[in-house]
Amino acid sequence: MLELSDIQSSPEELQDYYAQLSAQHITPAWIGGGISVEPQSQAVPFVWHWQDLRPQAMRAAELVGTAQAERRVLRLTNPKLPGIASNTLVANIQIVMPGEIARAHRHSGAALRLIIEGRGGYTVVNGERVPMSPGDLVLTPNWSWHDHANDTDAPMIWLDSLDTPLVRMLEAGFYEEYHQERQELAPPVNASEWHYPMTEMRAALERLAAGSPDAAGEEISLEYTNRRTGGPVMPTIACHMQLLRPGEKTRARRRVCCANYHVIEGAGYSVVGDQRLDWEDKDVFTVPTWTFCEHVNSGNRPAFLFSFSDAPVMKALSLYRDEARP
Repeated sequence: MLELSDIQSSPEELQDYYAQLSAQHITPAWIGGGISVEPQSQAVPFVWHWQDLRPQAMRAAELVGTAQAERRVLRLTNPKLPGIASNTLVANIQIVMPGEIARAHRHSGAALRLIIEGRGGYTVVNGERVPMSPGDLVLTPNWSWHDHANDTDAPMIWLDSLDTPLVRMLEAGFYEEYHQERQELAPPVNASEWHYPMTEMRAALERLAAGSPDAAGEEISLEYTNRRTGGPVMPTIACHMQLLRPGEKTRARRRVCCANYHVIEGAGYSVVGDQRLDWEDKDVFTVPTWTFCEHVNSGNRPAFLFSFSDAPVMKALSLYRDEARP
């Protein structure tokens, strides 16, 4: 008859055996904690307020030039993670002042820019000039040349996200500087491939909301899609924009993906796990993986929430799950 074996070894025998294993750099799996029943993120819910971020970005522009910093960026740091907002994605604030450039380079990490402040600066992606206005999404896919410039009379500030923590974990990172500080501009051919204007997304969400007046608790949300493939904007990053009408509350959901949010405009709060995160215009907050999250618009105007996550990675590996709270 087949049955579980029951071997009662003495503590001294086991201690001696474990010491031998340790000396040979071997670890017995049965004392290592085993497999978790469900994901338990090291990250914690957290919100960074624009009223704190903007003064620090302006101060950075006074203290450090773009000649001294490859990118003048402030990293939003999760209290439980080393210099990153979430386990696989960073969320940064970058500032380029009038008359400045940020020199051209490329890297293995994929990046996006969500414009927060300023109008008329631009990013050059593989020779194509891409305009920047508040709420616009600008992509710089992995290994694409990109540089930034501000030829306006006001600061340009945007939210950066890159998948560099994931690339670093996979030990797959490469970096290269361009042979000169700026790329030469080519005639515009398909700049729209990298550019998703806020004006178009706002109009699409408002049409969706008008057609769903009774969809209480259900998300009014659209995903940005890759203009070539129809899939996520980049293989490792998915981007969404969500509309919350005044007084609206979404149903709590949790997903196997880490997500970061930027408040384009509006005021309200999100309940993430057992924490309430209050937010308003231009704030940034993070939602760890497999953590229930619900959003509430507590203001008297529509709220627009931009989010980006590592969902494409989880789906590609057949690890993604999505469930509503019963």
